[in-house]
Amino acid sequence: MPETKSDLFAKVRGHEREEQLRAAREADLLPYFRLLDGPARPVVTMEGAERIMLGSNNYLGLTGDERVIDGAREALETYGTGLTGSRLLNGTIPLHIELEREIAEWIGTEDALVFTTGHQANLGTIGTILSPGDTVIVDSGDHASILDGCLQSKAKLRPFRHNRIDKLERALERAAGDGGAVLVAVDGVFSMEGDIAPVEQIAALCKAHGARLLVDDAHGTGVLGARGSGTPELLGVEDQVDLRTGTFSKSLASCGGFVAGDAEVIDYLRVSARAYLFTASAVPAAVGATLAALRIIRSADGPPLFAAVLENARYLRDGLEALGFAVVAPQQLGSPTAQLDAPGVVDGNIVTPIVPVVVGDDWKAVLLWRALYDAGVFVNTALHPAVPPSGALLRTSVMATHDRETLDRALSAFESVKASFEAEHGPLPGPEDH
Repeated sequence: MPETKSDLFAKVRGHEREEQLRAAREADLLPYFRLLDGPARPVVTMEGAERIMLGSNNYLGLTGDERVIDGAREALETYGTGLTGSRLLNGTIPLHIELEREIAEWIGTEDALVFTTGHQANLGTIGTILSPGDTVIVDSGDHASILDGCLQSKAKLRPFRHNRIDKLERALERAAGDGGAVLVAVDGVFSMEGDIAPVEQIAALCKAHGARLLVDDAHGTGVLGARGSGTPELLGVEDQVDLRTGTFSKSLASCGGFVAGDAEVIDYLRVSARAYLFTASAVPAAVGATLAALRIIRSADGPPLFAAVLENARYLRDGLEALGFAVVAPQQLGSPTAQLDAPGVVDGNIVTPIVPVVVGDDWKAVLLWRALYDAGVFVNTALHPAVPPSGALLRTSVMATHDRETLDRALSAFESVKASFEAEHGPLPGPEDH
């Protein structure tokens, strides 16, 4: 019998990151897979030391809310640790139905469908709605789960440059000659730099070209808008977005995902989406926690939380800029339909809970991360290919439950680290560079 000419596992040896990973591990500079020793709160214990948490997506701080914990505990005690089956078979409980109904009411759609993870929500929705012969147009900054759904669908993929409306329009014009249906899929809030998609302009172009629009609002849901339902609400174009996807692992303090839209579309996904049909149902504790968090968001307690997290983000952003770091500027809301009186909107502009610090060089970003980690501050490190080449950044994020004293301590750490870092490694990008 002839032998194969190549080893399937050869790719795991000598890949482009192998040398960097080895060097980072040897010097204890690997910024990933660090161990959290307790709850995800504003100040955490990581690897035996207290550190200010500026790297969590727990935007509203609800993972520690007793009402959310009680929701998880009650579901656990009622339904056990797991359901051992898919939603199609034995994995549906009343909590799933309640959660789907309340998400639809909150988002303002006819129906919603709950997935076990946020990644599966995009994979299952996009991979099912699209077919070979269709075209999908994506922003170059879209989340990996959107791209995975596109690849699974085998539709023609047309990317456009990040938030460039002129490039989107050109892609739509070209897609008209592809022969199939067209979907535009964008993030509402982009996960790396925290900037907002101009959904009102995107929706208008989709309407003009007969395309459908999907907005993945994982980082906007539970934060933006008067009722916290996300970017389309903030921009006043909820009725112009065909499908909304999101996750429970950020503001909703749990794990899972959803898609919301017209009932006929949701029904189709319910019996066709492989990522939904062929995976275990979301565990009861996760669903119970999500439902409790959603009810807090939809109550009178919601808007003060939205305002608090966005005020904290602005405070951190302004503080970092004053220290000479390159950070993203507040985003002006130019849409005439935008909610200028929504929580967190100041003089017509807004920041999101994501406040990136631009570094540029990958190794400089890792070294700066380590210096901050040793100074008692945890942030996330984003390197190529998660960001463009020479676009490495430290991704900071805040919670509604951060107090000013804690943020001031974090800023003091940034200040002291910056001085010593630049003395050894040269200047970092400044506000004028971004």
